[in-house]
Amino acid sequence: MHTITYSINYFTKGEVQALFLRHEGYLGAIGAFLKGAEEDNPNQYSWGENYAGSSGLMSVSPDMNPMQRSRSGTFDMLEMDRLERQLVKLPLLQDPSSYIPDTMDLTEDALAREYWLYCFEDALDGVVKRAVASQPEAPEAQERAEKFRQKYRHKLQTLRNQPFAYGSLTVRSLLDTREHCLNEFNFPDPYSKIKQRENDVALKYYLKAVKALDVLQWEERQFALVTGVLAGNVFDWGAKAVSDVLESDPEFGFEEAKRQLEERPWLVDSYDQWFARLKGPPHKCALFFVDNSGVDIILGVMPFVRELLSRGTEVVLASNSSPALNDVTNSELQILTERIAAMDPIVQGGLRDERLLLVQSGSSSPCLDLSRLDKVLATVVRERNTDLVIIEGMGRAIHTNYYAMLSCESLKMAVIKNSWLANRLGGKLFSVVFKYEVPAGRRERPVSSIL
Repeated sequence: MHTITYSINYFTKGEVQALFLRHEGYLGAIGAFLKGAEEDNPNQYSWGENYAGSSGLMSVSPDMNPMQRSRSGTFDMLEMDRLERQLVKLPLLQDPSSYIPDTMDLTEDALAREYWLYCFEDALDGVVKRAVASQPEAPEAQERAEKFRQKYRHKLQTLRNQPFAYGSLTVRSLLDTREHCLNEFNFPDPYSKIKQRENDVALKYYLKAVKALDVLQWEERQFALVTGVLAGNVFDWGAKAVSDVLESDPEFGFEEAKRQLEERPWLVDSYDQWFARLKGPPHKCALFFVDNSGVDIILGVMPFVRELLSRGTEVVLASNSSPALNDVTNSELQILTERIAAMDPIVQGGLRDERLLLVQSGSSSPCLDLSRLDKVLATVVRERNTDLVIIEGMGRAIHTNYYAMLSCESLKMAVIKNSWLANRLGGKLFSVVFKYEVPAGRRERPVSSIL
């Protein structure tokens, strides 16, 4: 190390400094175990840190950690989950080596960190309430929910004192930590009953919605389809401003959500470029990362998908492999799509001819990491020559992937359902982000940046 340090210092005239990372003890043992495990059927699974089981890397500095411990600054517990499937990167990432899913680094932004930690703590009562309500037959659910509350609150307090305890700190990691803690106390799907209820209601309005779209002129219909996706995305139980409305006003529906959207020009508005593109040849295949159950997927996304199918575009719907908030899972989407197909010959034909495919993303998060997707999805994307990627929702298109650069055309659509974030971005509650991008070299005009 001395020789390398001397050489680098000499040949760079002091401009480059050599630093060495040395892993010891428990962390080194885990690394050695995972490396060895890769040699045992590495194509069948991947690994991920379980934030509920991991204690976090604690600082030994009294300034950083007022709750001092008697041992060195290493993990008391580092828990890894062996995931059921192999996770790989999206083949359409323009530069995988520079891809960072998260839009905001909360370790660097103290103001944002303090807000989001407060936001997640403030939402705890609602999460506990819904967790208990999801298991009415379990008498001990209240006790387990209280243990979840204590554990997650402790995690938030730890992160307030030591933002680096789990490495990078982002909105995604805070959401994932909450999901891990819910699972630890046997609340795998706290929103299951809410999702079932909202799916049943939305299905009743599906035919009326598509018939209203079919009578519109082509130009009007394209705008109505986009506003439909945006209005559907308002129905997000992960946003407190929305969940408060949904709990207090059961009559709040699709048309009410449309009226909440801001008028054009939107906060980020590429609709004119998207509309011009629609006048050209149809896309070969669209990969659509979907978001919420209920109104979102049934009245917002499916009519949009139906239009793509009618244009001759194949569609791959990528949904979560397991539950997170009220996001639709792949197993739920299979059932919903079959029920819609029974009413809609266009969707039925798409399924029959395999021009509409439903594939799990490999994710169990409200956010989206395009470098960790189910290998089956990546294979389908490659085999279908996908030339359009659509990412919907705050978690997938704002908190993550807002800056993701793809090698094909992309649409990022979301409604800002958090007043603080909307204000920081120069908008207001229910501001719209509609970001259409074309890869470098084919771009006609730059799309504005807000973050």
